[in-house]
Amino acid sequence: MPVKEYNDVKIYYRISEVAGLLGESESLVRYWSNEFPQYVRPDRNKRGVRLFTPKDVENLKRIHYLVKERGMTLSGAAKRMKDNREGTDRSVEIIGRLKEVRALLEEVQKNI
Repeated sequence: MPVKEYNDVKIYYRISEVAGLLGESESLVRYWSNEFPQYVRPDRNKRGVRLFTPKDVENLKRIHYLVKERGMTLSGAAKRMKDNREGTDRSVEIIGRLKEVRALLEEVQKNI
């Protein structure tokens, strides 16, 4: 399932919103936030609900790209995020744009 873009700039995103943006389950987002504490540090409200910042969401998108799209292991993804963050950022950005173009072309094809 493709990663969805978000246009609203919010201070915090609930785990259900993040899971929806990534097209993944809440349990996987929770697992990734536990496995990558140096990159994803959700705050918690009084009830203990995880609240993700936009930076956390961006890091989760990078993790999603590396693990789900590139097929890397979690340790490989952690190493890549540490060693080659700029390259990973650029790849995630390019893939996102290509997916947008593809969706637009599919829409155009439907309307022809």
